[in-house]
Amino acid sequence: MIPIGFDHHDHTACVSDALTMAEKHCADSGLRLTPVRRRVLEILLAEHRALGAYDVLSVLASEGLGATPPVAYRALDFLVKARFIHKIEALNAYVACAHLGADHAPAFLICRTCKSVAEANTATGGGRLDQAARAAGFQIEHQVIEAEGLCPRCLDAAQ
Repeated sequence: MIPIGFDHHDHTACVSDALTMAEKHCADSGLRLTPVRRRVLEILLAEHRALGAYDVLSVLASEGLGATPPVAYRALDFLVKARFIHKIEALNAYVACAHLGADHAPAFLICRTCKSVAEANTATGGGRLDQAARAAGFQIEHQVIEAEGLCPRCLDAAQ
């Protein structure tokens, strides 16, 4: 899979397709995509950059969907567990999954200037980390790969 986030694409279709997939996954899995959870997913899908919990909360509060931090954190927690969004550890923020429904090991390319995030898929099993883990008798169950730099737009602006 190619990185998604820095390229030009039909963003309306991107958001619509992701919401449809999330709704289907919830229906098939017996999960409840409540109005607040759905709205939080929509908020994150509207951007290809990471948003903090309080950024999400301010939108929810302005729309009358909740004004206390637990509202946002519960929705974000559900969406992470359902694999609809990812937590970007370096920013303590969240981004919508660009490969919703696909079994993948994401790597995040984070622009240090505009905070846009592209999600790339990394194959597990053959990389150096996997080799080191095998040599140590360790089984990787979860990994987070984040790289910080400049996106194409910010790189062009800097030159």
